[in-house]
Amino acid sequence: VLFLAYFAMQVIYARRKYSISPPETRGHPEFERVFRAQANCSEYFPIFIALLWVAGIFFHQGVAAACGMLYLYTRLRYFQGYAMAAQGRLGPLYASAWLLWLLVGLALAGLLAHFLWP
Repeated sequence: VLFLAYFAMQVIYARRKYSISPPETRGHPEFERVFRAQANCSEYFPIFIALLWVAGIFFHQGVAAACGMLYLYTRLRYFQGYAMAAQGRLGPLYASAWLLWLLVGLALAGLLAHFLWP
């Protein structure tokens, strides 16, 4: 939640810096990048939380927590990279996608182990 609050505050600061009033989402390219980075991170957050929760309950809390911390770090790097230049988002984007797929695998393995093997 702190990450989402940080991202939202960055949008507010960019709105003030470039005099872009809500609900406007177009304006200075730097504002648009910050706005899109915040929106992208917010869109993936429910998926991340659900996968983290299931992987933590059914696979292993420590492994899920480590993946979760790495995911949050890559999303922060994604946000910072995107805010500077659109190409700056690519490396962290691929890393965060890889971590989401890893959480999918951990959650699936945990669910299968829980429900199929006594």
